[in-house]
Amino acid sequence: MHVAWNHIYKHLYWPAVSIAGCFVSVALVLSLFLTFQHLRWYTRPSEQKWIVSVIFMVPVYATESIISLCNANLSLACDILRNCYEAFALYAFGSYLIACLGGETQVMELLEDDAKKQISEPLLEGENSSRLQQKTFCNFIFRPCVLGKKLFTIIRFGLVQYMILKTLCALLAFVLELCGVYGDGEFKWYYGYPYITIVLNFSQMWALYCLVQFYNVTHQRLQPIKPLAKFISFKIIVFATWWQGVGIVLLCTFGALPKEGKFQTGLQDFMICIEMAFAAVAHIFVFSAKPYHYVPASPYGKVSTEETTAVVEIEEGDKQEQAVLEKKETEVEAPGTNIKESVQDIVVEGGQKVVKDVVLTINQAIEPVHDGMTKIQETFHHISVSSGGKDKPPDVKVDEHQKNIIKERHI
Repeated sequence: MHVAWNHIYKHLYWPAVSIAGCFVSVALVLSLFLTFQHLRWYTRPSEQKWIVSVIFMVPVYATESIISLCNANLSLACDILRNCYEAFALYAFGSYLIACLGGETQVMELLEDDAKKQISEPLLEGENSSRLQQKTFCNFIFRPCVLGKKLFTIIRFGLVQYMILKTLCALLAFVLELCGVYGDGEFKWYYGYPYITIVLNFSQMWALYCLVQFYNVTHQRLQPIKPLAKFISFKIIVFATWWQGVGIVLLCTFGALPKEGKFQTGLQDFMICIEMAFAAVAHIFVFSAKPYHYVPASPYGKVSTEETTAVVEIEEGDKQEQAVLEKKETEVEAPGTNIKESVQDIVVEGGQKVVKDVVLTINQAIEPVHDGMTKIQETFHHISVSSGGKDKPPDVKVDEHQKNIIKERHI
């Protein structure tokens, strides 16, 4: 049976590579063209730096998939790089939505105002504001609007934790593969693959759920950018490709597909190559650069005004009068239209923002552990003090007694 499937794989290999190569070419041309458009009309850096990061998913996925399909020995390395960029793209999409709302400060103010309105409403089933604020987890699931600034903290933590865990698990998978205990596609207890898959599955589900909750709270304010289409197109790429790979592994495990490592990775790479072409077409319409071609004159760009004056003679009967006509033409030169400057802003500013959020998230994760350790130390200290206090009389009372004696003598 193994020989038969190996024979079929050899016959399907080159046709699959040829078809995948055609779809990858379409995906690369469309995505790079759209990226160039955003870099050329880089009028809103706070938004477009994240749009370019999201769009670049297609070239990254397509390139790594076709390389993995052509050379199966590079499949693990390509899969690790693809997974790392997927986590970053999820973070970039969340940052894009935040930028469309005016930035982090503006978003926190909006969420806080919504929370105050929700809490101040009389019809809250008899619950007061302090009780609502205490049930953070339940409110995040059922009533995220009442959390205010806490909602933004939870959402940011959910997005960044996936980016961190995805990167760490990718490096761990590489180390385990070098040690021969990773077992890509093998659901066996002595391999690392099933454990890493479970951890990443929960992490990704939580990150996507945070995005869903953020969309539910802010979708009305995001209507000008048509968020539903953007959300669906992005979620399909991230969610579908992940479960597609897991589904192929499960089908191969239960015998529905040949349990051959090359076939599993090859089928996944082939399907991703085809899917990225459709994703690139969708991005042309969903993340179009046309809205950024026109910007208001006041906050953006350099304004140049050209005045034209003309003298016109007007005859009224026997009299001739001269009239002066003035014409003003205002042109707005959009900033950041230099591609080199646009790329520099994306790399530098975007990189600094990512590092800042990663450090903040790590501190938020360490803080509960630090508080717990501090409480444990305080508990042991109180126990040791209380146990040692039984043998020694309190020194404070003796000092007070001595002070009283000295005062009496002085008098």
